[in-house]
Amino acid sequence: MPSPFAIRPMQRDEVSFAVDLAAREGWNPGLHDATPFYGADPSGFLVGCLGDRPIGCISAVSYGGRFGFIGFYIVMPDQRGKGYGLRLWHAALDRLAGHVVGLDGVAAQQDNYRKSGFRLAHGNIRFEGRGSPSAPTPAALVPLGALPFDSVADYDRRHFPAERQAFLAAWLQMPESRALGWVENGALRGYGVIRRCRAGHKIGPLFADDGDIAEQLYLALASGAAGPVYLDVPEVNPAGMALAEKHAMNRVFGTARMYIGAAPALPLERIFGVTSFELG
Repeated sequence: MPSPFAIRPMQRDEVSFAVDLAAREGWNPGLHDATPFYGADPSGFLVGCLGDRPIGCISAVSYGGRFGFIGFYIVMPDQRGKGYGLRLWHAALDRLAGHVVGLDGVAAQQDNYRKSGFRLAHGNIRFEGRGSPSAPTPAALVPLGALPFDSVADYDRRHFPAERQAFLAAWLQMPESRALGWVENGALRGYGVIRRCRAGHKIGPLFADDGDIAEQLYLALASGAAGPVYLDVPEVNPAGMALAEKHAMNRVFGTARMYIGAAPALPLERIFGVTSFELG
């Protein structure tokens, strides 16, 4: 008799299962993503099991009970086509009922997401470049940890649909990462984070008041990074696309940012790098 399929919240030590599945799919997660991801919403990671065997996952992270984000939607290859993924999908949507819900999905799945009420907001492009040699550090560049956390969280909130302090506090303290800010006249005008991934490094988020600040942050973060450097740029930010092209970054793939409900009014012209495709 086949084992029954059940969906339940993950425990903290099970989040690595979702991260490993993402790595097998070629999504190149960060080496230390599990801790900040789980900290964003400890009840927001769901695992589907056949008996005691986990065979699929999805995340349905709630930020403040109003904005949610779906990611990590994966079923193990030998269990696909059996309806388990659809049950995980509906469990995630049920958990985020009443939220504005976002996701970054592969373009080929857009029609399926539309059937659940999602609408396209814009595309994102993953670019791959190379780490740059060390360069002089402008005086405006400072380690983000030297700034009051509240000022960083306030700047972040201007570029994200909801407060995410628990996530941010852990994200900025990940091992094998660096976080830099750009400060002028005592005001934070941009910040970025680079973290080590299964292959190379990713920069995200990269938020800045203008393209010149974004470029200085990008160059400083990429300085000395071993292997490839990845940046996920909203296609609707011309300065972000120009930054990637100026530094000879190659397109790797694209995603579709889609929402159920009204798309948040974000300053996309100041978003040069998405934090992550898994949590927004």
